[in-house]
Amino acid sequence: MIIDLLSNYWHIILLFFTVAILYSSVGFGGGSSYLAILALTGIVFTQIRATALFCNIVVVSGNVFFFLQQKKLNLKKIMPVVLLSVPLAFIGGKLKISQQFFFILLGVTLLFAAITMWISKRIISSDEKNNNSKPIKSGFFGGIIGFISGMVGIGGGIFLAPLLHLTNWDTPKKIAATASVFILVNSIAGLLGQYSNPDFIIDWHLTSILLITVFIGGQIGSRISNNYFTPIQLKKATAILIAFVSIRILLKYLPF
Repeated sequence: MIIDLLSNYWHIILLFFTVAILYSSVGFGGGSSYLAILALTGIVFTQIRATALFCNIVVVSGNVFFFLQQKKLNLKKIMPVVLLSVPLAFIGGKLKISQQFFFILLGVTLLFAAITMWISKRIISSDEKNNNSKPIKSGFFGGIIGFISGMVGIGGGIFLAPLLHLTNWDTPKKIAATASVFILVNSIAGLLGQYSNPDFIIDWHLTSILLITVFIGGQIGSRISNNYFTPIQLKKATAILIAFVSIRILLKYLPF
C-alpha cells in the first residue's frame, strides 16, 4: 500500500515538501499551495480541504513553537485578531457547499494568493511598528478572513500577513509569528467544522504520508528562515503556478 502510494503520488509528495519549506520559512503553512496541487489531482473536493488544513496544522505548529522560543509572540496583541476568526472559521468549515461553488471560491482565493505572493516584496513592512492598532478593527478583519479560510480550507495567513504589513501592525518577524498563530487556530477550527459535517471524508493513507512530508519540510523551513536565504524568487515561481491553477479552475467552473 505505502509503496503504491509513493510510486503514484511521488510528484505530489515532492511538491508538498518544497511548499512546506518555502512557506514555513516566512511563517505560513502553505494551505493555498496544497489546495492548488490537490485541485489538479482529481481528489474529491471535500477531502482536499481537510488534507490541506491538516498539513497547515503540522507546519505552523512547528513555526509557533519556534517563534515562542524566540519570544516573538505578543499574545495580548494577537488575541483580538483571532478572537472572532476562530468561531467564524468553524462555521465556514461546517457549511455544506457545492463542488462548483467551492472551486469558484478556491479559484478566486488562489488568484488573490498568487497576486499577493508576487507583490509581497513591495508590501513588507519596516521595522517600525504601529502602536495605534485598533482591536475592534483587527477583530473585524480577522473574522472575515477566518470565515473565508474555513470555507476554502486554508489558515488565512496569506490574507492576514499582507494586511498587517500594509498597516505596519508590528515588525516583520512578529507579523510572521502572528500569522503562524492565526493559521494554526483557524486551521484547527475549520477542520473541526468540516469534521462535524456529514460529508467529511479523508484518505488517511495518503494524508499520513503528506503529513510526515510537510512536518519534515516545515522543520527545515522554520530553521532556515530569512537568515539564510530570501525566498522572493521561489515565491514568485510559486505565484505563477498558483495563478495558472486558479485561472484553470475558474475557466472550468465559472458559469459562462
